[in-house]
Amino acid sequence: MKNQIHPLPLAVMALAIVTGCPPAQAQQLCSAASNPVSFGLYDPQSSNHIDNSGSITVTCQATVSLLIAYTVKLSAGSSGAYAQRKMLSGTNSLNHQAYLDAARTQVWGDGSSSTGFITDGYLLQVLAPVSRSYTVYGRVPGSQNVKAGSYLDTLTVLITY
Repeated sequence: MKNQIHPLPLAVMALAIVTGCPPAQAQQLCSAASNPVSFGLYDPQSSNHIDNSGSITVTCQATVSLLIAYTVKLSAGSSGAYAQRKMLSGTNSLNHQAYLDAARTQVWGDGSSSTGFITDGYLLQVLAPVSRSYTVYGRVPGSQNVKAGSYLDTLTVLITY
């Protein structure tokens, strides 16, 4: 009989912070919403990775037409390091990672520690909000010797425009 972990959904995006609005764009407002990455059951005796995805949707609204440019960055989460993010269950941890690409080669972060982030932009119309969605590709590596429990990590979304 295999030991199985019954993790809670990994809350990849829990909080949107809007910052960096220049005075010329004071009437502009951007916000984010998320669909978290949920990994389901983890079998510590398996060498298979668990891959899944979620999304971040950025919506911007302005009272006049503006050329909007913004970045979407993610925090390191509870581990405090991009090299290996960790979900926690009490004092126990389970490694995971969030990526920009489906091949899971580019870690999504804030640009430090060799991480990447989203840079995008578009022309906003008068009073018409514009939304764009970005996929977050998550992975829990296999062969981790962890105890059964519900594991959770929260990554903060930072939108700068």
